[in-house]
Amino acid sequence: MDDSLLSAALASEGASFGAEELVASHPNLFSRVAVFVSDSTREAMAGVVSAVERVVALPAYRELAFAGAHPHARIASRARGAFLGYDFHLAEGAPQLIEINTNPGGGLLNALLRGAQRACCEPVADALGLGNDDVAARFLSMFRAEFARVRPDALLQRVAIVDDDPKAQYLYPEFVLFQRMFEAAGLHAVVCDARELEVSDGALRWQGQPIDLVYNRVTDFELSQLEHAVLARAYVEDLAVVTPHPQAYALYADKRRLITLSDATALRELGASSEDAELLARHVPRTVQVDKEQRERFWAERKQWFFKPEQGYGGKAAYRGDKLTKGTFERLLTERYVAQRVVPPSARVLEVDGHERALKLDVRNFAYEGSVQLVCARLYEGQTTNFRTAGGGFAPVYAV
Repeated sequence: MDDSLLSAALASEGASFGAEELVASHPNLFSRVAVFVSDSTREAMAGVVSAVERVVALPAYRELAFAGAHPHARIASRARGAFLGYDFHLAEGAPQLIEINTNPGGGLLNALLRGAQRACCEPVADALGLGNDDVAARFLSMFRAEFARVRPDALLQRVAIVDDDPKAQYLYPEFVLFQRMFEAAGLHAVVCDARELEVSDGALRWQGQPIDLVYNRVTDFELSQLEHAVLARAYVEDLAVVTPHPQAYALYADKRRLITLSDATALRELGASSEDAELLARHVPRTVQVDKEQRERFWAERKQWFFKPEQGYGGKAAYRGDKLTKGTFERLLTERYVAQRVVPPSARVLEVDGHERALKLDVRNFAYEGSVQLVCARLYEGQTTNFRTAGGGFAPVYAV
């Protein structure tokens, strides 16, 4: 990563901060190395994304997803849900899809990061296509497409990037970058707290101004909490285009979907082709419901499993079995958890403060409508991904 190139990329998006300020406030946001994967690995991940999209379109799969979901999930929206994040571990033999997220962070930050890479020589720059990929333009087109799906005869004019207390969020700089991206396209854009929204005269509004589209970054994925009642009303009553939304979460990101996606027999029974069923079973680690009636089995086999809350995100309240205490295990049995077969992450060796270190990594594919928009990695130490590891953070991924 080259700081001067990053500053130029930030300036091109209209950011009021440069690389020095961003690195100072977020020291472990960006790793200074790139991650390399094979062409076959990249193609395999893209194949999983496409297969999941075909399965999600199956009526029987959708009914299964809606059966145990919040009522908001049944509210139909022609919007597909802006951004899906497919997170993989690069296991030997085949990349393994460990989860799907409906509002993954880092898309625009990683688009700029790709433009801030300095190659050792021109042949390498040419081979990796440095500086030749306008991902931000694809992201803008995605939001325009989301709006056009729901309002084909209307003009998109005002966008709200919404979260809870957005200025306190770690990725607040990205919210600002999205705001600048929309403004550069001639749109009015604001970053606001979900509690600042209101409904009047049949429209969703912020400070009296109508909002046409909400880029939804709140982690109340079902919009069931009281502080999101206005946003939920806007979605249910179609007062604004809300994306991503509860239906997308139920179809893709609820951890129970991994139970189905990892089971070839279940997929075939739902109508998936044999090819898709076998492909997903090969690339999605076996996932099962945690049942307290099988307490002894899970405890005996705990080292083989990674325990995740059904509606968790960001690694919160997730436990690797070999690190699990008996007390924590007994507690999670009283809550709603799934268990996923452990797939150890691969590693990237880099130099930090003059010493070689091997950091774990996962690979995130940002996707829309079944197509991959951008691939990045997150380097980290510990049980789950974080931005607290020296030398770690987001890293660009190149296929070779």
